[in-house]
Amino acid sequence: MSHSFGTFVWYELNTTDLEAATRFYGAVTGWTFDGSTEGPHAYPHIRGSQGHLGGVTRLQDAAKAMGAPPHWMGYVAVADVDATLAKAKLMGGQVYFGPMDLPGTGRFAVVADPQGAAFALYHAAKEEAPRDPRQPGEFNWHELATSDPQAAFAFYSELFGWEKLSEMDMGPMGTYLIFGQGAVQMGGMFRRPPDLPVSAWLYYVMVTDLDAALQRATAGGAKLLNGPMDVPGGARIVQMQDPQGALFALVG
Repeated sequence: MSHSFGTFVWYELNTTDLEAATRFYGAVTGWTFDGSTEGPHAYPHIRGSQGHLGGVTRLQDAAKAMGAPPHWMGYVAVADVDATLAKAKLMGGQVYFGPMDLPGTGRFAVVADPQGAAFALYHAAKEEAPRDPRQPGEFNWHELATSDPQAAFAFYSELFGWEKLSEMDMGPMGTYLIFGQGAVQMGGMFRRPPDLPVSAWLYYVMVTDLDAALQRATAGGAKLLNGPMDVPGGARIVQMQDPQGALFALVG
């Protein structure tokens, strides 16, 4: 699985209503879901055009008690979860959960960077095929809104080997740092606006027709937060909140 170390390989929706959430995202993105939405340990898998890309799970009571709203969590592939975890802690990261084994699947841990944005570390038990993020239904951009972009980039760069590929001046919003591996762009980081209370990751799903997907999303009860707007490279994006309260974005 070495080809994907340092890349996002799994996306998990922590939500309060699995049935409603799977129905909503299925309608908006075209995903299908394998597995039951019933029962305390339900974990339907999200299937895109290239196989499974994530799962849906019930937001834990412990997380709710800490004030966590429904949210998406990205898993980054690493060679050694425990070693990466130790390194993250040394650099000021926090461990929220784990490390824990998922029998036959892999090992994972949930952590937060020094600015408080949460993500997960993951090592798969068996090698998985790389995915093409340009296909519809794939997550293809990972965006960090953070209280300190320079410090955050230093942390992730040290942890995962991410490189700064370019920077864009966004005027009053400051600099938008585009990161990736080799020449492959993976996402961006910028200083979070005052109206965003916490540092957090936002994940973008590729759709063929942005306007149609936006229409389906709002019809399904989603709230439009930002956009549609043009971004460099000819794409258009919208940022939204799903009916249960999780933030997500679409790109077309």
